[in-house]
Formats: sequence, C-alpha cells, structure tokens
Amino acid sequence: MTTTPGWRWAMPERAGDRAPGPGPVDGSDRGAALSYLGPVATASPAALATALAAALRRAGVDVSPGQVQRLASAIGLTPPCMLDDLYWPARVTLICSVDDLASFDRLFAALAGLDLDPAEHRGDPNAPRMEPTAPRSRPTPTPAGLGRETGQSTRSAPAAGQSADDKTEDGSDDARPAALAVMSADERLGERDFAELTEDELRDLQALVQRLRLSTPLRRTRRARPQRSGQQVDMRRTLRRAGRSGGEPVRLHRLERREQRRRLVLLCDVSGSMEAYTRVFLGLLQGAVTGVRAEAFVFATRLTRVTEDLRMRDPDLALARASRSASDLAGGTRLGACLSTFLDTYGRRGIARGAVVVVISDGWTGDADVVADQMARLQRLAHRIVWVNPRKASPSYEPLAGGMAAGLPYCDAFVSGHSLRSLADVVAAVGTDQRRERP
Repeated sequence: MTTTPGWRWAMPERAGDRAPGPGPVDGSDRGAALSYLGPVATASPAALATALAAALRRAGVDVSPGQVQRLASAIGLTPPCMLDDLYWPARVTLICSVDDLASFDRLFAALAGLDLDPAEHRGDPNAPRMEPTAPRSRPTPTPAGLGRETGQSTRSAPAAGQSADDKTEDGSDDARPAALAVMSADERLGERDFAELTEDELRDLQALVQRLRLSTPLRRTRRARPQRSGQQVDMRRTLRRAGRSGGEPVRLHRLERREQRRRLVLLCDVSGSMEAYTRVFLGLLQGAVTGVRAEAFVFATRLTRVTEDLRMRDPDLALARASRSASDLAGGTRLGACLSTFLDTYGRRGIARGAVVVVISDGWTGDADVVADQMARLQRLAHRIVWVNPRKASPSYEPLAGGMAAGLPYCDAFVSGHSLRSLADVVAAVGTDQRRERP
C-alpha cells in the first residue's frame, strides 16, 4: 500500500470542534479524515498518534488516551516513512476488539485512496474482498469532573455540519458525548524545565520521578556458585564425590562466579543556586534509596548523609526528614570541601570503591583547585562518575564555572537532567558500563 506525498493527518483545529459522527469511511469522504497539517515522514509522533485517534473516533472506534500514548511511543521508536509503515503499530496499540478491525481497515484504505481492503496486501490474495459496512457506534462518555476542572461544560458540542436545533428521529436531542483526549502527566510535564513548574505540577512530577529505577551495571564477585558449564573446577565437591567411585573423579563439578549490581552513590547539591531543582532531585534520591538501596548525600556548605532519612516509604515524610537533616539547605556551596569530607569519611571505608557515583550540581563554587584534586581521588576509587547539571540544557551553555570546569575531565558522562524526559539520559548513563579513558 502506498500513500500520496503531501497527504496529512486530520486533527481538530480547536478544542471545541467535533468531527462528524460515526459512519463508513471510504474514498468519497476522505476529506473528512485528511487535512494538510504535516507530512507523515516529518510530523511528530504525538501529532500522528493524536490525529489517527481522532479519525478512528469519527469512525466509531473507542480510543483511550493511554492507547494514543503507546502509539506515540511506538512511532518514536520506528518513525514511519510511508502510510503502510504505520498500519501495524496503529493496529496493535489502538484496536482492542475484533469488531473494530473493519472500521480500522476502511480508514486506512480511505487514507491511501484505495477501494480495496488493506488486508489484501498482507493475507491470502484469493480471499474475498471485505464489503463496506457502517461501523457500529460506541459513544465514549466524558470523564467525570473534567468540565468542572477546566471551567467548561461537559455537554458535547454538535457535530460538524449539524446545527444545535437538529433532533433525532424520535424528536429528542442527540446527546452523544464527544471523545476527549486527556493528556497524561508524563506527556504534559515531559519537556518542561523543573524550574518552570508550579507547586501542583512539582507534586505530580515528584511521584513520577520516584518511580524511576537507577540500575547500575553488573560486576563479578569473589563468591562462586555451582554451575554445570562453569569454567572453575570445584575441587572440594569433586574430591568428596570421588569417594563414591573408589577415589576416581568420574565427574568434574564446576563453579561460576556470581554477579551483582554495583553500588550506587548519589551526591546532590542543595545550595541556593540549585534551589529550583532540589525538590525533584531529592525525590530521585528517595526513589533510588528505596528501590536499589543507594547511598544518598546532600551538600551545600557541608556534607550530610540522608540515606536513613530517605529510607522511609512515605515520600513526603522522607523528604521532610531529609530537609531537616540538611541545615545548610539553600545556602552557599563548598563543593571541594564536601567532596573531601565524603572521601575521607565514607570513600575509604568502601562506599565509593567500585561504585557508580552520581554528582548532581551546577558546579558554581570558588574552590576549583580543591575540586580538581578531590575528583581525581574519586576517579581512582569509583568505577564510573556521572555528573548531572541542569544548566547544560541551555543551548548557549559552556562548562566555564570553576567547579564544573575542574571536575568535568574526571567524569565518564555529563548529562542535564533538567526535565522528566532528560532524566532518561541519567538512567542510561547510570546503567552504562563503559568508562572513558582516564587522564
């Protein structure tokens, strides 16, 4: 199946507009399903998914906001170049009932300008062609309370081409509700900078951030376990079993060294320059402590270990206890002195040895020489160092601040982490086992 270049998906122009009611979709009413908004190859995944869902709702197919989100994620993984590339991702994510396949295939046939069933290109060529029938109408109720939150009435607007005075056959008003696409929290907050969010948005975002799982790479331990295909011979077990066969080691028992996750250590800057991001990053620390048993520290003018405070399951109570422990919250920054305290008190005792260390700071400090010396010490102890700086998101950013310029040469990864979407880079950097060449 091919598509004509320049065809684009239909999307409502305004929030109050409503498309025509359910009915058969064919080439004659292709104008109701197509609009010149953006080509398939260059449109964003969210725009393609939303437009296709709107066309399916006009055809009488119920599509939930969660299904639209899954389709947008699938399109982002495999961007379509032609309409045919979009068929199976859309069918798998948007169709939940076999009764909706007829309407779905007719929609794609109309979008491609064909009179044939699109399934003829994928199934038996001798199968009979599907006859067009009117899809069944399944109105989607308006979410409860949506009208009160937005200040608008939840009563559906009249369909396009239908006046408000139109009646049904029995003389009653057509109260068919419109299908509303409600944007989820991760879509709404995904690209926004943490510093631009309101208190309510930060509260919603905090629950999403705490569900992130920072998984460190595996390392081989000194302990071994029995394994039939292991490379090491278990001499003790082999000789013990040889006594059953007259002292002859008939069978060699083998061992394999176990693997476990590397320790994760997080050092978060809570000084005044990082105040706009402190709440979100403390939520990230709380999720790491409860999820993967990470070690968490905060620092401004002095270093404070908050692992025990964040170990509580109640996030609000855990963050409140951590804030009380950090008496220098929103104060000045002594990055070099805090790194020195961490290495002298905790690093030599094994917390940082072979671990993945994440430093969350903008690097605004005056003790650049001390930072360079302590980062060199930390590099010799840690397996991998990841520096998270939300200032990096700015297009004009350059790592010229004293602490940032001094510590960057000793880091294995440098990411921004300024938004929910960019935290995926933090998760990927923590889980990567690759190390840069040491200076």
